[in-house]
Amino acid sequence: MSGPLSGYRVIDVTNVIAGPFATMMLADQGADVIKVEAPQRPDHTRHAGHGNTGMTASFVNNNRNKRSVSIDVKSDDGRDALKKLVATADVFIQNFRPGVVERLGVSEADLRAVKPDLIYVSMSGWGENGPLSHKPVYDPIIQALSGLATLQAGSDQERPRLIRTILPDKLTGITAAQAVVAALAGRAKTGEGQHVKVSMLDSIIAFLWSSDMGGQTFVDNEVSEQRAATFIDLIYETKTDYITVSTMTNVQWAAFCKTADREHLLSDERFSTPALRDRNADERLSLIQEALLERPAAEWLKILDDAGVPCAPVLTRKEMISHPQVEASGIVIEHDHPHAGRLRQARPAARFEGTPTAIRNGAPLLGEHTYDILGEVGYSDAEIDAMVDAGALHAQQQDKP
Repeated sequence: MSGPLSGYRVIDVTNVIAGPFATMMLADQGADVIKVEAPQRPDHTRHAGHGNTGMTASFVNNNRNKRSVSIDVKSDDGRDALKKLVATADVFIQNFRPGVVERLGVSEADLRAVKPDLIYVSMSGWGENGPLSHKPVYDPIIQALSGLATLQAGSDQERPRLIRTILPDKLTGITAAQAVVAALAGRAKTGEGQHVKVSMLDSIIAFLWSSDMGGQTFVDNEVSEQRAATFIDLIYETKTDYITVSTMTNVQWAAFCKTADREHLLSDERFSTPALRDRNADERLSLIQEALLERPAAEWLKILDDAGVPCAPVLTRKEMISHPQVEASGIVIEHDHPHAGRLRQARPAARFEGTPTAIRNGAPLLGEHTYDILGEVGYSDAEIDAMVDAGALHAQQQDKP
């Protein structure tokens, strides 16, 4: 047994990032995830971005621990094959635009007919209703419409800015993965499956409300225009490199002032309480920056840490990998992929003491397990051969027994 979801089967008909990231989380936690791709239109990320020996980083980093079957669901034989797989599964996940699954004959009603207790998951950009529901969407579009880009700018008056990672995509994946586990837990109590719907827009708005929508929380007492608490972020220059320093509590503020030879600030009324320090944040952070320019980064990190002031170096992506804390956590691992070569990846973030997770296999080639998977649901090699010849399936030759 490898992972707490061992024994569950997931049919993954998603592509790009949000869906595959969700299903990889389930696969990492032990589920048997079968990735279904069309022979003529495989996952876009197979051919997008940095790669090695024919496999891209984007694909291998979102599709490990899965098996691949390549089926043309538009064909009658292919659709029948998919339904036979669904009959053995617990979860079906798709991220087609609204209306596509109905045209393909793999809607929730179609598949519940062959698996009554199925957890059917629909992932989308906008949701199934509204004026934008049938339009294509990518991560920057959601960042713009959700308010996230304005939030990143700091205030409503500044030029909006994108976060330089596809947060809505990945957050939607995490939301979907959590929802799948919740739905499985519900089924364990009731015996019934259900339709789970997750959209990128819903996911990011719900995420923002936790900490960034306070000004819009109290009805009839909204803040009409969001202003920045400070126009200085917590990245500081030193004589050498960048560092970050946080002085949230009275004790930390006092420790910084003493360490930085700024003890006179302790009697400054503008900074005497956390609320006043927040109200006068621009002045306070400017004074911190002025002090930090006096010494090298390594010296500051040592003396601030000794004084109990939270601080850290600002690392590049390459530097992060070899930081002692990252190495001690074991989050970054290396392993060999049979086709892509030696890989460096992040292991699953959640660790399960009783049912530990593992990288059982790397991301699959297109149709790498077609013969194995369809053989498991009763197809003979001759039947699979015929469907491959007809274009309803694609298979890697090494998979054929």
